[in-house]
Amino acid sequence: MEDVRIGRALRALRRRGRLRQVDVADRAGLTQSTISLVERGRVDGLSIRAIRRVFRAVDADVTVLVRWRGGDLDRLLDERHARLGDALCSWMVERDWEVRPEVSFSIYGERGSIDVFSWHSATQSLLVVELKTELASVEEALRRHDVKVRLGARIAAERFGWRARSVGRLLVLADDRTSRRRVARHEGILGRAYPVRSAEVRRWVGRPTGPMSGLLFLPISDHPCAGRFVDTGKRVRGPRPVAG
Repeated sequence: MEDVRIGRALRALRRRGRLRQVDVADRAGLTQSTISLVERGRVDGLSIRAIRRVFRAVDADVTVLVRWRGGDLDRLLDERHARLGDALCSWMVERDWEVRPEVSFSIYGERGSIDVFSWHSATQSLLVVELKTELASVEEALRRHDVKVRLGARIAAERFGWRARSVGRLLVLADDRTSRRRVARHEGILGRAYPVRSAEVRRWVGRPTGPMSGLLFLPISDHPCAGRFVDTGKRVRGPRPVAG
């Protein structure tokens, strides 16, 4: 039924744009017979890339929806995100940072949640951390992180009484092949947005000096953990899994 719905959507969009199948084919760089197949819901033999090209030709986007055991997929992804947060928070608390996980905000119509809000009282340094177990959309990730960093000092002062001398940002990715390939593919934009990497990030976290914009790969266990990040008021001793 979903395949049929894809075909119906393409036909409706094409007709709305007063386009012929051959017009859509020319825009997408495909054949008219391929457009005809899609409109009839026969998409099994097409790649996702080809389907996206077809819909871009009618000014539409395609989002792939993965379903697994009802709603269990959301819980599985959330557990992995939580384990990444646990690993990062434990590592930062060891280095005398206060951490506040999942800090929500709503300022001037900007709403969201900061994955890990971190404070180094000795240097009055604020670090706004974005966690990603997978980097699906680089542009969207950068946009959202920029908003959180821009509002970070105000949120810190109003919510926690932290008066920041400097505000840094850190993108933390799960250390796996997929994440590293994704970063390598988009190094042009990510390199400008997050120029500090690996050992430099670790040194800065150990002794923050001024603002920093960095990217860090962090190994996480594939086994579920019980907690939802760490208790921010305590020092947590444990393994130091950070790798560059």
